[in-house]
Amino acid sequence: MSMIGPRFTRATGYSFVELLVVTTIILVLASAVMPLARVTMQRQREAELRRSLREMRTAIDNFKDAADQGRIGGTDLQLDSEGYPADLDKLVEGVPAVGDASGRKLKFLRRVPVDPMTHSTDWGKRAYQDEPDARSWGGKNVFDVYSKSEGVALDGTKYRDWD
Repeated sequence: MSMIGPRFTRATGYSFVELLVVTTIILVLASAVMPLARVTMQRQREAELRRSLREMRTAIDNFKDAADQGRIGGTDLQLDSEGYPADLDKLVEGVPAVGDASGRKLKFLRRVPVDPMTHSTDWGKRAYQDEPDARSWGGKNVFDVYSKSEGVALDGTKYRDWD
């Protein structure tokens, strides 16, 4: 026996209450994950800051070593520079190598890194003649670099005080 007329079936789908419960659960989980995501992002920026500082400080040390070994000459070393670069751009542009007639330059950085905290290539600089905790650059050379960020790291230290 077959029925030819329309069949009445129970409507399928989700009720409003079920949707409300699922939405509430998702919101609770999302609110728990957001602080963790922020901490993870800050930790990544801090790791990038450490890498950038290490990269620039290594380049400054390599420049100083080359100057001490007499591989840099000419007008690229000022008398009062103590063998350090005049600015960070000198590490990127390069300096003529002593005894190299081909015009090849010694380069120490591909580019000045961006400070992940300030999103700028404007780093704080200290000259060899400056005090160790100086916040203004004497301008004679670049002995050290630091972040200009006023922020505080996850460990409670200020970014500008990182060694």
